Amino acid sequence: MRMSHRSVLFLCVANSARSQMAEALTRARFPEWTVQSAGSQPSRVNPYAVRALAEIGLSTEAHTSKHVDTIDPSSVDVVVMLCAEEECPVFLGDAERLDWSMPDPDRKDEEHSDEARLQFFCDARDVIAAKVEGLCG
Repeated sequence: MRMSHRSVLFLCVANSARSQMAEALTRARFPEWTVQSAGSQPSRVNPYAVRALAEIGLSTEAHTSKHVDTIDPSSVDVVVMLCAEEECPVFLGDAERLDWSMPDPDRKDEEHSDEARLQFFCDARDVIAAKVEGLCG
């Protein structure tokens, strides 16, 4: 999909993993765009998301989890929803909406090794990176 928009908002519930990775990947690929992320129940940037991005040379040092209500709807051209099994936050405004539903890589209710957990985040990162490339194909 081609996208000429210059302002993108990535949404998921906690604004801790999928939306944070999407924000970092999109900023790196399209530095001239305005890129934001937010959630309906912001928490913290997940350490595994930080590690998955660091593996490809991206920093989340300046990233924080933000509530969707702090985003000015008039500042957004496109909203990308990343929620899958949970209900995505509501975002008011006239922005175009894209659905990139994907499972939460955190899988916090499952027992996994540290290495396996990191792999879930790396897999999600790679799927998001491919979708980001498609934004301006």
